[in-house]
Amino acid sequence: MSTSSSLYPVILSGGSGTRLWPLSRPECPKQFIPLVTDRSMMQETILRASGLAGLAPALVVSSANHVSLIVEQLAAIDHDPSAILLEPEGRNTAPAIALAAQWIAKRDRDALMLVMPSDHVIADVPSFHRAVAAAMPAARSGRLVTFGIQPHYAETGYGYIAKGSALDAAESVFSVAQFVEKPPRERAEAFLKGGVHYWNGGIFLFNAGVFLDELAAHAPEVASAAQKALSGARHVGDQVLPDAAAFCASPDISIDVAVMERTGRAAVVPVDMGWSDVGSWDALWAIRDRDSSGNSEKGAVINVDGAGNLIYVDGGPPVAAVGLTNSVVVSTAQGVLIMPRDRAQDVKAVVDLVKKGALD
Repeated sequence: MSTSSSLYPVILSGGSGTRLWPLSRPECPKQFIPLVTDRSMMQETILRASGLAGLAPALVVSSANHVSLIVEQLAAIDHDPSAILLEPEGRNTAPAIALAAQWIAKRDRDALMLVMPSDHVIADVPSFHRAVAAAMPAARSGRLVTFGIQPHYAETGYGYIAKGSALDAAESVFSVAQFVEKPPRERAEAFLKGGVHYWNGGIFLFNAGVFLDELAAHAPEVASAAQKALSGARHVGDQVLPDAAAFCASPDISIDVAVMERTGRAAVVPVDMGWSDVGSWDALWAIRDRDSSGNSEKGAVINVDGAGNLIYVDGGPPVAAVGLTNSVVVSTAQGVLIMPRDRAQDVKAVVDLVKKGALD
């Protein structure tokens, strides 16, 4: 049983965000862009933890390439972080979380860490807070808690978590019966009807020391790499630069594969909180405010007789559209994207061509 009252928000901010090209690019991924509000998603992620019991300043884990963006955006919301851990190379979520756990455990092994990807939207923050509060007793008793997002449609692009038996009297925390990776359509539809499967949003709450013990048991190479990388780190103010050779020796592996699917301590708290990973332009259209014709517009836009469109101007030329329906138009200084909304997942093909120099 954890005796610490500290809770560290761990903000994972290393993604490249290519599915929202041309607005989101490797040098400025989507988590640093104000897509839904006037703040970036990273800023919103930090701020939504405000009010949770025992809250410490955020611990940000990100790419060394984005340090100037992080410093600038933290200053803009007047947030002094516990530390900024700068990965020399992206090695997936298990090594990133391991670095944070090592940093926290050196100061307070019994502290809880609330791991949150910085490129998600949560519309219902009070429901999020209630879910975290419900998860705390289980996390303090040694459970590795993940939050299962209530599914509202049969999504095939997400992983799923199946809940098992209840672990508390309130039936708010459950054992994990199964993790399922990106099911085919028919199986996803069965999950939606069954009522025991939830989307895996990649949000976690656990004791830092317990997590490190489970990591050492199930993915020792990741644990060893993180420990060596942090032991050999350079410190520049609140920035921590892990030893590059040690960190890059870690396997490239997710926390789910490394730990959550193997541990006997996994638990899940189901929650319906208006969650979106904003994984496509269509997903952004779905969560933005829309007019009576289903149009969502930003910037210098003229839209005549249009319906169901996302027209997004940010740094590019103004857009005028006539009779356009169910489409996406994005205008930036880096490029212009035009496509039907139902082809939003195909942006990857465009990004691949841009990487090969198709627009040079």
